[in-house]
Amino acid sequence: MNIVVTGGAGFLGQRLIHALLQSAASDLLPAHARIVSLDRVACPLADPRLLSRVGDVADSALLDELIDTETALVFHLAAVVSGQAEADFDLGMRVNLDAIRALLEACRQRARAPKLVFASSLAVFGGELPERVGEDQATMPQSSYGAQKAIGELLVAEYSRKGFIDGRICRLPTISVRPGAPNAAASSFASGIIREPLMGLPSNCPVPLDTRLWLSSPERVIANLLHAARLDAAALGAQRTLNLPGISVTVEQMLDSLERLAGEQARALVTHQHDPRVAAIVCSWPSDFDLQRATALGFQGDVDFDAVVAAHQRYLEVNAAR
Repeated sequence: MNIVVTGGAGFLGQRLIHALLQSAASDLLPAHARIVSLDRVACPLADPRLLSRVGDVADSALLDELIDTETALVFHLAAVVSGQAEADFDLGMRVNLDAIRALLEACRQRARAPKLVFASSLAVFGGELPERVGEDQATMPQSSYGAQKAIGELLVAEYSRKGFIDGRICRLPTISVRPGAPNAAASSFASGIIREPLMGLPSNCPVPLDTRLWLSSPERVIANLLHAARLDAAALGAQRTLNLPGISVTVEQMLDSLERLAGEQARALVTHQHDPRVAAIVCSWPSDFDLQRATALGFQGDVDFDAVVAAHQRYLEVNAAR
């Protein structure tokens, strides 16, 4: 049994692979199994059970080679983020859409249908939304990234219906706090306004303070992706789409948490220069979800945003000590 992780060298991919390699995930990665990371750069993790392949995630020949008879589980995390997909339409279509089609076709060729966990996004929603989005809410993306993810969802659902794969579609909340440098995602500020001030650096908030976001910590997203992989197909039924748990907070509440845990001087490092391009994308996304189905299936969210900030403070402390 092997596990393939696309985007394995990325922020989420590395964390997911690390979690899979831990003993707590031994049910997903039994003895003598291996993990294959596919990304445009090598995965920096070192483990004899990990094979890092550098290549194009939309390369059909490479995917046919990596998705072999031993592949039982695929995590598809590779993506061009929202702001970049909006700015470069062709790149977004290739990585966010052509790649999922090629991956599904590679899985289809296997005699035994592998499980496939597809990382989708709340960006599939848009237009006039209720205060709390329910399970039956129609998708209406307002960005290229959202449209590409929505099409990917339909493909995963269709290949599952046909029995080619055993798919699980996980709509991820905006992840905060992401470590590392800012990226091209429209939601990058949701990490930046916490991450940079905690390091004594300035950061800008491009949206109004009353903008409400649906957020999840990296740790909770990884735990929920692993839980999705463990779920029995019978528990999902025909509905393969899952709105993963998050917490609904305004930007001002996020900054309140920052101030409570790091002081007024940290909050003072956040400026407020409006960016209409970012705001147009982010403000089209839903900010709260009905979690009845996700909770019943065993998914869990963060306690509150104070806990998220505290977790990132601990992360910084641990890394500073190394």
